[in-house]
Amino acid sequence: MVLGERRPAPHSDVVTAAGVDHVRLSYLYADEGDVEGLESLLHLDPQVGAPPEVAHGGRPEVLQVLAPVGAAPGRHLLSRVIAEGDCVAAVGRLTTARAEVEFADIFTIGPDGLLAGCRRFYSATSP
Repeated sequence: MVLGERRPAPHSDVVTAAGVDHVRLSYLYADEGDVEGLESLLHLDPQVGAPPEVAHGGRPEVLQVLAPVGAAPGRHLLSRVIAEGDCVAAVGRLTTARAEVEFADIFTIGPDGLLAGCRRFYSATSP
């Protein structure tokens, strides 16, 4: 934010709650391989990033973070979901046939409650 720049009004509690529901649903749809379900949760032009990459835009990139094409099917087990305003953080464990990793996803919620952005982080100490 630039000095003097006006920050948009914060989302209402109702929009934030809808965003939390959409984040939780995104993992259910990802685990079931329901790409159409995932797409229904995305804002028109979502943004995505995964360190050390720079954020990119577009629905295909968000889908690639949440349900990578060609990846082994897995199961997300959320241990914590934290929300404030237009941000939802989800922390948990992803288990596939090949690996088990801890992750943290940081979602940006659009004014309509849909997923407008996603950044994924993996634990360096996962088993």
